[in-house]
Amino acid sequence: MVDLNDIAVFAAVAQFESFSRAARSLGMPVSTVSRKVTALEEQLGVTLLQRTTRKLSLTAQGRAYYAECGEPLKQLRDAERVLSEAQRRPEGLLRVTVPMTLGQPPFFDFLSAFLKTYPEIEVDLLVTNMFMDLVAENIDVAVRFGDLRDSSLVAQRLGRSTHFLVAAPGYLDKHGTPSRPEDLSGHRCVLVNARGNEAEWHLVKGGEAASLRVTGAVSVHDIQSASAMTERGHGIGRLPPIFCDSLLASGKLLRVLPGWSAPDVFVHAVYPTRRFLPSRLQVFLQELKAWRGPAWQPLR
Repeated sequence: MVDLNDIAVFAAVAQFESFSRAARSLGMPVSTVSRKVTALEEQLGVTLLQRTTRKLSLTAQGRAYYAECGEPLKQLRDAERVLSEAQRRPEGLLRVTVPMTLGQPPFFDFLSAFLKTYPEIEVDLLVTNMFMDLVAENIDVAVRFGDLRDSSLVAQRLGRSTHFLVAAPGYLDKHGTPSRPEDLSGHRCVLVNARGNEAEWHLVKGGEAASLRVTGAVSVHDIQSASAMTERGHGIGRLPPIFCDSLLASGKLLRVLPGWSAPDVFVHAVYPTRRFLPSRLQVFLQELKAWRGPAWQPLR
């Protein structure tokens, strides 16, 4: 099969009607240019250029071949230019998946501001707790909380996330307020992904740690439901700041055991490869690392 590079070299020689000028435009030695044209002629079995000591001219076959090759080569160069510009300029479709923890107004405010800053970027957002295969689903980036599975994916650490103990004032008025972690065993707790409505909670406070078994009348499978049931007085819940900050500020929830919280977990942006990152993904990662929202605390 004919080498496209050889065709491109021939086209440059035909355009400039000179080996030396073609070599300068291509950044190649004249000997290389001459060798590639000769290789093309041998591959095609025709003489494309008539060479004399004083002049270089196209043969009839050479003119016909150049006429046919010129437009496809221009299209290839245009395609290469479009790809290069797309890599440099933030534009195009960005496919993002985040867990339901982030499906809240603060993150949507961040995403809205991002799109206004980069109006040529489009976002396809999937909010789900399902573990998506980024390569199979053609997803550019995922935000993931907690330990990462071993994989060939690239992970960029964004910050730390924690969960606070909170309860509705009405619940505390009726059942009392715990003063130490061990008191939680006598309270109803709003549980997430519990078995038999029992769970083991791990709590930390500075250098102290506590592990205890808790029970509750309500077990849910997502943080949004846990927040709703905690706000409605069904027990003590463990909620991340993105779900409870506004409720704490309004007095609809109160902190329980201030100073105690769930152990921090790392938050990562995960994407398939670090090679040839399009500009739209680069700027999204930069903005995500710079975001100071309630979903996570910046790394110290």
